[in-house]
Parts: sequence; C-alpha cells; structure tokens
Amino acid sequence: HVQLVESGGASVQAGDSLTLTCVASGQTYSSFCMGWFRQAPGKEREAIAAIYTGAGTTFYADSVKGRFTISQDHDKGTVYLQMNSLKPNDTAMYYCAADRGDRIPDLSGAYCPPDYWGQGTQVTVS
Repeated sequence: HVQLVESGGASVQAGDSLTLTCVASGQTYSSFCMGWFRQAPGKEREAIAAIYTGAGTTFYADSVKGRFTISQDHDKGTVYLQMNSLKPNDTAMYYCAADRGDRIPDLSGAYCPPDYWGQGTQVTVS
C-alpha cells in the first residue's frame, strides 16, 4: 500500500508561480508512475502530468504543457508540480496519484493509473 500527502496549494494571482509537493510513503518501490490530477468545481477530474518513476520520463496534458513541470526526488519519494504562468482556469483541487505497479502503464495521455490518491491541495488563481 502507498500513502500520498500533497501540500503547497495556495491562493495566488494570475501569472504567479506555485510548486506543489507530494510525499509518498509505504510500498513506493512498486509504483511505475506518479501523476498529478486536478478537479475544478462542477468538472471531471483531469489528468495533467505524469512521470515514470524509474526513467523520469514526463508527460503533460495540452492544457498545462509548457507551463507546468513534474519532477521527482526518487530518494525522498517525492514528486513536485512546478506551475508557472498560472491562469484563473487553473483553479482546482490538485491531487497526487500513484499506480500499484502490477502493469507498466502507458503515460502518453499524462494518465498514471490512480490506484492510490492523496487527499488533495487547493489552488485558487484570481
């Protein structure tokens, strides 16, 4: 089992930058990927960034490509989401996710199979 805890959400102005952090604990060695999702009020949860934990290869949704960067500190079991040039429509609850490592996922859609979820961290852009 894997536990995920996000932090770093805040209320910011359009154009600002913000970094979210996700700390993983438990059986993290088994996960092939970690990812970030977001859910705005009244909308479905959206996969926005994913990373292969082994190779460090990253994938992004078109909505954030060029503005957001996912990265990891493998030794610390931590994944980051650096968000630049934030826009009001980036306002959402942001969630970290990890897969359980029972199959190698295809991350081409920035979708890491979310077998484990964090509790979320709120980002508000005005």
